[in-house]
Amino acid sequence: MKSPTIQHLDAFYPTCPRDARLLGIDHGTKTLGLALSDPAQIMATPLKTIIRGKFEADVAALKAVIRDYGVEGLVVGWPLSMDGRAGPRAQSVRDYMVMLAPRLNLWWAVWDERLTSDAANRLMAEEMDLSFAKREKAVDALAAQTILQGALDFMAARRT
Repeated sequence: MKSPTIQHLDAFYPTCPRDARLLGIDHGTKTLGLALSDPAQIMATPLKTIIRGKFEADVAALKAVIRDYGVEGLVVGWPLSMDGRAGPRAQSVRDYMVMLAPRLNLWWAVWDERLTSDAANRLMAEEMDLSFAKREKAVDALAAQTILQGALDFMAARRT
């Protein structure tokens, strides 16, 4: 079976809708961390974490967020290994997006997420002084914020 095409942000950013909210997604096996951009696409804010269930439940939860916040595009974390290769986790994201993208009918692209969960945990432990239990509840949304903010910064640098 041929691998589906993945839309990498470095190639697809010119087609990203302008003046529109984007939703960042940190795709995990048990959760989907979500972050939201402002309409000007300058700042990303952690939104929430969705506990994953059956695929249809994930789709319904994402559609509700998209509707409630007026989202027009998705930036999905692309889990590369430290040497830059796409491994089994990237294949999982690829498979998920092949099923999800047609159901949401939005612009989307993937963005390198290496070390985002580590950075989120470090920030919450060192800067915010949160306990492990509180970090565990917030890490996925903060990782999604890190993914989305990196993508927003990348696009802003290329659009000027």
